[in-house]
Amino acid sequence: MTDAPSSRPRADHRRAAERYASEPEPGITTRHAFSFSGHYDPKNTSFGALLAVNEESIAPGAGYAEHKHRDTEIVTWVLDGALAHRDGHGHAGVVRPGTVQVQSAGSGITHTERNVGGAAEPVRFVQMWLQPDTFDATPSYGLARVTPSATGLTLLASGLPRDASAGAPRLLRSDAALWLVTAGPWEPLPELPEAPYRYAHLTRGSLGYRTVPGPQGGGRTMAPGDSVRATGTAFADPTAGEDGAELLLWEMHSPLRYG
Repeated sequence: MTDAPSSRPRADHRRAAERYASEPEPGITTRHAFSFSGHYDPKNTSFGALLAVNEESIAPGAGYAEHKHRDTEIVTWVLDGALAHRDGHGHAGVVRPGTVQVQSAGSGITHTERNVGGAAEPVRFVQMWLQPDTFDATPSYGLARVTPSATGLTLLASGLPRDASAGAPRLLRSDAALWLVTAGPWEPLPELPEAPYRYAHLTRGSLGYRTVPGPQGGGRTMAPGDSVRATGTAFADPTAGEDGAELLLWEMHSPLRYG
């Protein structure tokens, strides 16, 4: 569960192998960061405004049959292959590496997600679900090609007013943003956005960091699929390993809202 962040910063490192694994449909393997569907852990239901961070692999010819969503921001980042999306509001697209898809389920959608027709290899992607702060909204869909910034910090999607003119897809969450963070071999990551809640998911390479700033911070190493749930100033001095690093970073300024 997500409570208000304490005055003591914390970096909660979760290894890829610790994720709950499921096979929701034939040919699909999913590894879940949080409680999901038939798997329930009352101590692990969310972080910040995030409801789900799923690593998915869909075999050639496989996919999710039509299913429903409501009042959820669904953000998809493809690592390998191509994911075909179609929803009941007439939106269709193919998500490939280097593109970000944002679906605002709002008052309700139905959609399908499949490995693109004719594929010979699985499609691998990370799908993230975020609670909106506007409910029962008109559903919307966006698919945008991403041009990585030379700074190593690229905005993928945001609901923050400061990013309204940035050109990135908009989220129906006014205090959250998703970033793509990259660094070359042995390079420090660029200065990361500050927020009470930050969720880091390593997609490629390796990464070292200190749990908190200063000499009291313990050293940790991330491998692909690992994540860190950081509050306050935790997750300090992140530095790429020998193959560089690619990281998805959520900047969130409030937790889930109830009622």
